[in-house]
Amino acid sequence: MALSNPPSAQELSHRISLSKRLDTDDGLGNTKGKFQEQFRLWAAFRSRGGSEAVVAARLEGRNTIGVYVRSSPQARTIDSTWRMTDVRSGESYAVKIVDSVTDRAWVYLEAQTGVAP
Repeated sequence: MALSNPPSAQELSHRISLSKRLDTDDGLGNTKGKFQEQFRLWAAFRSRGGSEAVVAARLEGRNTIGVYVRSSPQARTIDSTWRMTDVRSGESYAVKIVDSVTDRAWVYLEAQTGVAP
């Protein structure tokens, strides 16, 4: 099934960096490490509208955006434990939702600021 309103080439104006957390043992039984950049992609940012959850998040100082990237073998490896960074602004987002199934041409991410990835 294709998107009813897919992003245009002009909308792919945001350069994003996608990072995943590397699991490293700290010797104390903890395995959470630092994020390491995996790759960079061009993306289209779209506002998430005014649903009740989005409005509540804004009241708590979080911003939720919808992000579209072209589908590729790399893009299909992204999951909800990753972190996304807007390369231009330096703003970091926790990836909350990844949909690589609905449209074979696009991978949709829902990302949010102000929360731990």
